[in-house]
Amino acid sequence: MTEFVASAPFGLEGIVARELRGLGLSGAGAVNGGASFSGGMAEAARANINLRCADRVRIVIGRFAALTFDQLFEGTKALPWLDLLPRDARIPVSGKCVRARLMSVSDCQSIVKKAIVDKLRQRAATVPETGAAYPVEVSVRGDEASITMDTSGDALHRRGYRTWNGEAPLRETLAAALVRLSGWEPGLPLRDPMCGTGTIAIEAALIGRRRAPGLSRSFVSESWPGWEDAYARAREEANDRLRTDSPQWIVGGDADPAALELARRHARQAGVSESVAFHIQNADALSAPERSGAFVCNPPYGVRIGDIKEAERAIRVLRGLRDRHPGWSMTVLSAHPGFERVFGAKANRKPRVYNGRLECAAYTYKARG
Repeated sequence: MTEFVASAPFGLEGIVARELRGLGLSGAGAVNGGASFSGGMAEAARANINLRCADRVRIVIGRFAALTFDQLFEGTKALPWLDLLPRDARIPVSGKCVRARLMSVSDCQSIVKKAIVDKLRQRAATVPETGAAYPVEVSVRGDEASITMDTSGDALHRRGYRTWNGEAPLRETLAAALVRLSGWEPGLPLRDPMCGTGTIAIEAALIGRRRAPGLSRSFVSESWPGWEDAYARAREEANDRLRTDSPQWIVGGDADPAALELARRHARQAGVSESVAFHIQNADALSAPERSGAFVCNPPYGVRIGDIKEAERAIRVLRGLRDRHPGWSMTVLSAHPGFERVFGAKANRKPRVYNGRLECAAYTYKARG
């Protein structure tokens, strides 16, 4: 059994671990920087196609102490590269160093690449690197180096349905995580009153339709020997789980008609246009007809879009929306440090998450009616 790590932003590790357990993957559990599981090609393909909140799926090649560059070289070279890589493998190496003695990322990348090539030269004098890509990452944290291989290629938030992002776009993986954090379940109404180009609503519709987020994209490991069949089976399984009807529980509203046109285009490209509706709507005038449901949104923070006054106005609008709909829950992603003060109420939950490099919280308020 091979060890894999599904990497995830800070705050989403537990959600990704639950996703892995829901896929029936063995040994699933939260770890620093993501969630781990065990398996082989079939399990990795299933994870890549179905995970909604993870960034990438990586094979753990090895971990070892690395206090010096010599230790990094020898530890890397000792790993089973002859079993893992074909003769013509392309081997791009990326890296990161966190609170380590070896803090030069470029040097760590160069040393790992040299160690891998030296090992492959035991099999053949030349390493042409003309074949499929096998992306390697070296991560040095403290005194330990971790060497992994990326099976995803493009990050998993790249579902393939967004052709233009608008201003300060919310990643699809974080949008899906907000829906999960809200506690919303398919069958209940969900509204995003400040939907922009529609990512939260579309991700909720994908969840409601049981449509795997990676169903229409490719992965770097599909070109590896033996992996193509694993992906074909994983896609067949995902297609079997698709909900064939098109219930419309989900509505997005925004005052910007150009953003809504993009939202509709993205919903069509995601295959969920029959399950989500978008309307021109000011949130301060919104009145949902249903007695209960979930509001989930990502309003302006006053950091990258607008200013702090605009952000605080949006927060107050959301408070009014909640007051008018006591039977609805509300989950709001915000980086405003005084969010609860401006909103006028303490959240029932406020897990800390990152939107890119921006520290935020997902403020969740339970329904009161």
